[in-house]
Amino acid sequence: MRLFIALDIDESIRQRIALFAEGVSGFAPDARWVKPESLHVTLKFIGEQSETQVDPIKSALATIHASAIEVRFGNYGFFPTAKSARVFWIGMEAGPQLAALAASIDEKMATLGIPKEDRPFSPHLTLARGAGGSGSPRRRKDDAPNRIFQHLQEKLAALSTPEFGTMTARAFFLFQSQLSPKGSKYTKLARFELA
Repeated sequence: MRLFIALDIDESIRQRIALFAEGVSGFAPDARWVKPESLHVTLKFIGEQSETQVDPIKSALATIHASAIEVRFGNYGFFPTAKSARVFWIGMEAGPQLAALAASIDEKMATLGIPKEDRPFSPHLTLARGAGGSGSPRRRKDDAPNRIFQHLQEKLAALSTPEFGTMTARAFFLFQSQLSPKGSKYTKLARFELA
């Protein structure tokens, strides 16, 4: 089972982002655009685990105590750089609480033998990936200037910075990701409340 831990986003914000994506996706037709229903804020990618690991993961996550977190969605960017972009993303601001939650999750998962993150937490919503490329934000040896997002970048430069709204995250979720030729399908396996 391919697993990850994430925040879901409010429907009103999801709809605003979907309208924005619909309006700009034609400027990067070779990119793979994320379906609006699949948008989420990844807190920890776990990866492949056996079904027997699901209950210990749920038990560890249930011990995390954190407060509800206000998250503002707006702006955009490209990973790893604008010139060699593989990912187009929507940004967010959440203060230190979101990074602290991600760090707590990382610590709990490490006690189960799941490797800790080797880079700083960088919250974002992936909107599109370059065709065939990795969605990883870190630089790779084979990164080179590409044109997948060039027309989109030119069009976005002429627009005002998008704002999608603010929500209060009151829970985080353990998700299962099932890969298919039509894209990934995400299923919530468990909900964990934020006080």
